[in-house]
Amino acid sequence: MGVDFKGNNRSTNISRDTPYNNYVHRGLPHTPNSLTGSAAIHAALHPEDGLSLFFVARGDGSHAFAETYPQHQANVRKYQLKR
Repeated sequence: MGVDFKGNNRSTNISRDTPYNNYVHRGLPHTPNSLTGSAAIHAALHPEDGLSLFFVARGDGSHAFAETYPQHQANVRKYQLKR
C-alpha cells in the first residue's frame, strides 16, 4: 500500500482504487501481489494442532485467534474497533 501505510488497514485504504485492491476490483490481481516465504509454505503444509478458524490483527504485530465466529467478532471489537 506504499510508504504511507502505517500497519492499520482503514476504510480509506479499502476504498482506494489500486490494481491489487480486491474490494474495488473483482477477481485476482493482474500480477502476484507478494512472494510467499518458506515459513508460510511450511505452516500451510504442516499446520499446528488446534481448532482456531479465525484470526484478527491486534495492531501490535501479533494476532488473536478464535474457534467460533462470535469469539472472532469479539476480537474484532476489542482489537480493531477498540470497543
